[in-house]
Amino acid sequence: MSDTPSHRPVESMLPKWVRGPQDFVGGVALIAIALFALWASSDLQGTRGFSFGAGTAPRMFAFLLLGLGIAVMLVGVLTEGAHLATYAWRGPLFVSLGILSFALTIRPLGLVISAFASFLISALGTPETRWKETIIVGICLTAGCSLLFPYALGLPLQLFPRFLLQ
Repeated sequence: MSDTPSHRPVESMLPKWVRGPQDFVGGVALIAIALFALWASSDLQGTRGFSFGAGTAPRMFAFLLLGLGIAVMLVGVLTEGAHLATYAWRGPLFVSLGILSFALTIRPLGLVISAFASFLISALGTPETRWKETIIVGICLTAGCSLLFPYALGLPLQLFPRFLLQ
């Protein structure tokens, strides 16, 4: 057996007329998001003559996204493109977990602890994380958020956990 990679064509589940699978699938995903946005904004008041309603902007952006999705999908049909790449799940998973942890801990633990913890959870999204630098940046960002939101913007955010303030 040889150690050199095989130069066989990559097998695809998509039809033969799809020349750029990555563009085609990306376009289909954009179309799906646009259709969901159109459905979700269907019960909002829309445009009546020259008056705008709450659903005007979401529908306008959904139609723009639908057009872009169709264009990207057509690029995948008409031009040669990259094959489907493998999906790296680690980054989106840990960033989503960081956002979720911030949302769940901001009220009981306060801004300082929840911001720092969510930053560290998000840092787990890459194996290239250097923890000494990550902790320093996390402290600086947490200090910046602690000054910006309650003091500079005047938002009524609790900085520390309630049990420490009693």
